[in-house]
Amino acid sequence: MTIDLAYVQEILILVLKGIPTTLRLAFIPLLIALPFAFLIAVARQQNIKVLARVSQIYVSFIRGTPLIVQILVMYSLLPSLLNVLVKSWGLDYDIFGINPIYYAYIVFTLNTIAILSEVFRSALETVDKRQLEAALSIGLLPVQAYSRIVIPQALVAATPNLCNSTVNLLKSTSLAFLMSVQDITAIAKTEAAFGYNYLESYLVIFIVYIVLCSLVQVFFQLLEQRLSVYKRGRKITAKSENDKQPEYFEDARKERYHAGIEEYS
Repeated sequence: MTIDLAYVQEILILVLKGIPTTLRLAFIPLLIALPFAFLIAVARQQNIKVLARVSQIYVSFIRGTPLIVQILVMYSLLPSLLNVLVKSWGLDYDIFGINPIYYAYIVFTLNTIAILSEVFRSALETVDKRQLEAALSIGLLPVQAYSRIVIPQALVAATPNLCNSTVNLLKSTSLAFLMSVQDITAIAKTEAAFGYNYLESYLVIFIVYIVLCSLVQVFFQLLEQRLSVYKRGRKITAKSENDKQPEYFEDARKERYHAGIEEYS
């Protein structure tokens, strides 16, 4: 078995051109999913009757079906449904000419909402509910209480799982080639088909994905350190308070001091 180094260099240049598409497939759905996932998490934590039940069914459905099945169903069903609606409205628009990357955005966003909602819900559970109750009791609005008290603490707990979800989403974008999206996987597979250089192509995208995922992990490590500043401050404050001697030690020391003066005099 030999590796064609000239082909590796050639395919690497082509694959690098697909990185922007892969990053868009990962981060655009992630940014869209964040607010919706947080709202679902709050609804389930606060046990809002109808919304919590609907959210639970939605999350169970998304988590219970493989992503590849969601892609195939969405890419087969959604364009046909849109085409029927467009024709029924009397519009002259070619639905099948839409860039397939938009269907990929929809699939990955729906999937990410369900995953992140569980991440946020578990993170919110780490914050003592009495803090929220205390904030509301002094007149803060729920939005203020969450933004100033709950979310800063919950983000620290959510960051490791958020990192895992982002890395998994980045790797899942490799399935977008099923919708004819020209990401790094699709480019590598297409080029490999001409000369059957599949080994070289797969090795190249293997390394590219490792580098991208490693950069994401480094970013979230730095973010976690930044968000956990208040924890370090709290530990330092607690340590300084523990270093202070109780008042009865001070009183006993004063008594011994005055007793010594009286005995000397």
